[in-house]
Amino acid sequence: MSTRQYLLPRVDIPEQDGVRLLYVTRAQFSAEWDSALHTHGCSEFFFVTGGQGAFQIQNERFSVSRDDLVVVNAAVAHTELGQAGEPMEYVVLGVEGLEAFAGPSGYALIRGVCQQPQVRQCLDMILLESSGEMEDRSEMCQSLLRVLLRLVTRQRDFFLEPAVAEPRSNREMAMVRRYIDTSFKESITLDKLAALAHLNKYYLVHAFQKEYGVSPIRYLVRRRIRESRFLLSETDLSLSHIAQTLGFSSLSYFSQCFRRVEGISPKEYRQRRRAGLTDDLS
Repeated sequence: MSTRQYLLPRVDIPEQDGVRLLYVTRAQFSAEWDSALHTHGCSEFFFVTGGQGAFQIQNERFSVSRDDLVVVNAAVAHTELGQAGEPMEYVVLGVEGLEAFAGPSGYALIRGVCQQPQVRQCLDMILLESSGEMEDRSEMCQSLLRVLLRLVTRQRDFFLEPAVAEPRSNREMAMVRRYIDTSFKESITLDKLAALAHLNKYYLVHAFQKEYGVSPIRYLVRRRIRESRFLLSETDLSLSHIAQTLGFSSLSYFSQCFRRVEGISPKEYRQRRRAGLTDDLS
C-alpha cells in the first residue's frame, strides 16, 4: 500500500467549535496491504478519489468506488480492502470532536459526494496545504475543513454531531498509534514519537502502555512482524530484503524479534506456510 501521511501541528481553536483536523493521509492500495481491523481515537473521513474497493466495519462489508465518502466514528473497528485491477485511492482526514450520526453501526456512507467540483477542489487544497511547509498550514487546513464539512452536510440524510470528549492523553496515544500503523517501515525511535506527540518520552511510554497494554516500541515491532508474515507467506523475497524493507536494523534482529513474537524463526514460518501447516500458526 502506498501511503503518505501529514500530521498537523496543534493550533488553538474556538472552544465552542471543538472540531480539529489532526492528520491528512493519501493512500493507494497494493497487494501487500494487511487488512486488519483496527480503531482510532478520532473520526476518519475517507474520500474515495479513484478505483474501487471495499470497507469492513465491524461485521459488515460493503463496496465503494470513486467519489464515495465513508465516515467511520472513533473507536469503531474497521479496515479498507483493495480490489485487483483497479486499486482504490483515497484521502483520509482524521477529525477530532465530530462524528457521523450513524446509530449502532458507527459509520455513514455517502455515494458520489466527490462529484461536486467544490468538494474535490477543497480536498485538493487541504492536501496541498498539509503537505507544505508554511507555518500557518494548520490554521489554513482548519479553515478549509470547515468549508468542506459544510459542503458535505448539504447531502440529504447525512448529519454530523459533536463527539463525546475524550481525555487528551487518549487522543495523543491514538495519534502515536496511527503514525506507527502507517509509517512502520520508516526509521522510528522513541524520541521521534515523543516529539510527534509533544510529550516527555517516559510519560509517552507509560501512557501508551496504559492505553494499549504494550510499549510503543514493542507495538512497532509487532506491527512489523505482522507485515512480515504476509511477505514470508505470499512472496519469494529473501529474509534480508524483508528485514530491510520493514525497518529492522539487521537480519539477526529481525529473526530475534520474529522468534520472540511467533515462537519460530522466519525461515521455519515460511516453510510451514508453504507446506500448508497453518493450524499451529497464529
